[in-house]
Amino acid sequence: MILRVIEENPGIHFRGIMRKTGLMNGVLSYHLTKLENTSKIVAMRQPRTARFYSSAISRDDFAVIKALRRPTPKELLLAFLHNGTLSFADLVKYSRRSPSTVSFYMAYLVKEGLVTVTITKLKKQYTLADRQRVDRLLEEHGPRLVDKCASNFGDMMTSLRI
Repeated sequence: MILRVIEENPGIHFRGIMRKTGLMNGVLSYHLTKLENTSKIVAMRQPRTARFYSSAISRDDFAVIKALRRPTPKELLLAFLHNGTLSFADLVKYSRRSPSTVSFYMAYLVKEGLVTVTITKLKKQYTLADRQRVDRLLEEHGPRLVDKCASNFGDMMTSLRI
């Protein structure tokens, strides 16, 4: 059951798995450790958070999936898919977010290698680094509506840690 939840929701957090399975913290931790030790799942741990992926997913796709699970980066990636190369002003307009929020997430997307920056005539232009990968992963693993509330909360908390 846990493996199926992770396969259907790559990049899911521990609490998300708890919600979907109804398992208690200790029981879930035990089974996740077993799945990780048998190489059925991959856990990407960062301070205070871990995301879980099926071992069938390429590690190169983890950054894209992580971005697609969060509303603001997902909106920015969708803006690129629909419009191609965009300026910062365009990104603010399409995302309907404040310039500081867009700046924060664009820095993240550039750092993760999902977006490239070119400077032309003293103006920055942003482009997806691998349009086909983002399009494929969005279609295959787009976050479910149920996960949207949790992602919105995480998105808000991340932006407060600036």
